[in-house]
Amino acid sequence: MTLSAKAISTPRWVMLVTLALALSLLLSACGFKLKQSHNLPFNTLYTNVAENSAFGAQLRRILLTNSPNLRLVPAPEQAEVQLIELSHSRTQRELSLDPNGHVEDYELQLQLQFTLIDQLGNTLLAPTTLSITRDIPNSPETVHAKQMEINSLFADMELSLVDRLIRRLSSLEVQQAYERSQRMQDSSSAPSDQQPPVSARSF
Repeated sequence: MTLSAKAISTPRWVMLVTLALALSLLLSACGFKLKQSHNLPFNTLYTNVAENSAFGAQLRRILLTNSPNLRLVPAPEQAEVQLIELSHSRTQRELSLDPNGHVEDYELQLQLQFTLIDQLGNTLLAPTTLSITRDIPNSPETVHAKQMEINSLFADMELSLVDRLIRRLSSLEVQQAYERSQRMQDSSSAPSDQQPPVSARSF
């Protein structure tokens, strides 16, 4: 049995397209998605989050990576939008004890409360609290190693907190609030074309 000339001469690009389509369907079925960037609707931002903190440094780095057109400014009056940190806490508490009174597990928690306002102080995002909690088993015999593990887990939690914060800043809710704010500012600054009332005109 021999293959027909038409089958042998099947264009290579047809085979490549078919293969790419099959791969795409396979990845979709597996739930694979490319990581999307979170573009912000504004171009200048001021924040009081400490720049020299690990959290503040990560926040600024990821903001600029996700929104190349964004510019972080040093003063509130220079910004279209202000990200105001209201509180930021890191807590570690004993979760459970063994029969000898030794700590078996710790609970770690990071909590951030923030708000977002425009140039005129109008609220774009009401005070919002984000928190992350993790449990970690304790090892009394390896205190130093356990503390290093706790610090590492807190660092990972801060990355997750930054990601959640940026998702909130780039949400549809914030975008719509910012657009409303811009329309209000534009309408308030537009010159009036109305004629003065007749009683105020001079003849």
